[in-house]
Amino acid sequence: MIPDFGIGGHAAAIWIAHSCFGLPLIIFLLHNFMSEVPGDIVEAARIDGAGHGQIYRQIMLPLLTPAIAAIAIFQFLWVWNDLFVGLIMGGGNPDINPITVKVQGLVSSSSGGGTELLPAAAFLSIIIPLVVFLALQRYFVRGLLAGSVKG
Repeated sequence: MIPDFGIGGHAAAIWIAHSCFGLPLIIFLLHNFMSEVPGDIVEAARIDGAGHGQIYRQIMLPLLTPAIAAIAIFQFLWVWNDLFVGLIMGGGNPDINPITVKVQGLVSSSSGGGTELLPAAAFLSIIIPLVVFLALQRYFVRGLLAGSVKG
């Protein structure tokens, strides 16, 4: 379908592919997290005169912050480390290839020499995911543990 739309080799192809692969997990996690929110909270907001949008913005969204952070970490790491979609959907366009494709190119081109670049490239490719994980770690743990214990 991607070539039929004429977006093969463009960043839109990679975005669409990752959205299609990631949405089922995101919907599943958010549904399970939202189903654990007590109905009394929403009912109290309705009694106070809150509408659907206000309930979502002022009650559900703050409660969903840990789950959204955990999903953001999962999706970011999945997209960052995905070699397959970058190779196939990128269409060989070096301007939109993710870093994993670039590191894989070093592996195939380093058979004749220059093998010292491969560990350096692998180390550089892990810095950004490590910073993202460390920045969102407290939300990640809260998001994974939410709903695991009834209290």
